[in-house]
Amino acid sequence: MENSSRFFENTGCKYFPCHKLEGDFNCLFCYCPLYFLDNCPGNHTWIERDGYRIKNCIDCVWPHKPENYDIMMTILKNKCRKN
Repeated sequence: MENSSRFFENTGCKYFPCHKLEGDFNCLFCYCPLYFLDNCPGNHTWIERDGYRIKNCIDCVWPHKPENYDIMMTILKNKCRKN
């Protein structure tokens, strides 16, 4: 894919790729804006540490799949409308 407003692959990043993913890797949502949602469409787990519940997204590639861009934007738009 070509870099655009919907897709950006940063092969120069020292962490690239941060997750194992076959095919195009979208770095546009490097820091996932859905991290603070308990019910996100990604593949996360929960870690209990020192009495805190921490979201673990280490195995999640959902925001990095180019085909999920439109779904991500819909979730963000709906979240903003509720607030």
